Amino acid sequence: MKKVKDLKSWIEGYNGVKAATDELQLAYDFFKEEAVTEEEVDQAYAHALSLVEALELKNMLSKEEDKFGAVVKIVAGAGGTEAQDWADMLFRMYQRWAERQKYKLEVTNYQSGDEAGIKTVTMQIEGEMAYGYLKSENGVHRLVRVSPFNAQGKRMTSFTSVFVVPLVDDSIEIDINPANLTWDTFRSSGAGGQNVNKVETGVRLHYKFKNPVTNEMDEIIIENTESRSQFGNKDNAMRMLKSQLYELELEKRRAETAKIEAGKRKIEWGSQIRSYVFDDRRVKDHRTNYQTSNVNAVMDGDIDDFIKAYLMEFEG
Repeated sequence: MKKVKDLKSWIEGYNGVKAATDELQLAYDFFKEEAVTEEEVDQAYAHALSLVEALELKNMLSKEEDKFGAVVKIVAGAGGTEAQDWADMLFRMYQRWAERQKYKLEVTNYQSGDEAGIKTVTMQIEGEMAYGYLKSENGVHRLVRVSPFNAQGKRMTSFTSVFVVPLVDDSIEIDINPANLTWDTFRSSGAGGQNVNKVETGVRLHYKFKNPVTNEMDEIIIENTESRSQFGNKDNAMRMLKSQLYELELEKRRAETAKIEAGKRKIEWGSQIRSYVFDDRRVKDHRTNYQTSNVNAVMDGDIDDFIKAYLMEFEG
């Protein structure tokens, strides 16, 4: 059924483009006969172009993992309250982006900052191609602004890390050794009512394994506090563990592919990828050099042009 649904979306996309280009040709023919205005031809052209570009962008997302949802983890860097506020701003940016895409977003772990903002947040974003789009956000995001938390009104620089992994479903088989798995439980804090605070519903998973990328022993730790049920949190923590192990396998594949395609430009995952300079009204992506002066729109979730520039450069 998933395969049929996927093929159907490609057919519908093609049919939409075909119909729009036919309408554009018709509008141009009518224009020559002075039956329609130049403005109407321009509108038909803009509509056809947007459909072609949308289909072209979808074609960039042809890897197995691209179709999955995404687990997005935001971690405030060094810098105290300013960095924690920056992490909260990015959290809101991705929330608004997910709303625009009509994706389902669920916060699975949330730790508030000491005075403002957040120390870390983990969210699951479910929807077609969510990981394919959001993988471009993986890395360090740099903020430069006059900080409202600085009494001298100095310009400050803050860093926040964003980690994105595919949210796997039952179609992906991941081997987990139960002997290497341990659990802690703790009382959740924050929203959710008295029950959340009094009962140990929060879970912390520890998994020791041989990292396929480094070939050394490693440990994954996952906290899940979203559900009021300990069983629900355990189920979700296991799904997130599978997602992280799957991402490591993908990273291993990427490294092997990079060796073969040594001529291609290397993507440094985890390095500084984008700068948001509020005073200069500039947001610039350092990998693609795409930039915009509309800082407010970006912080309100309008990041599609950054995503598109990344996919066209690195996934084409």
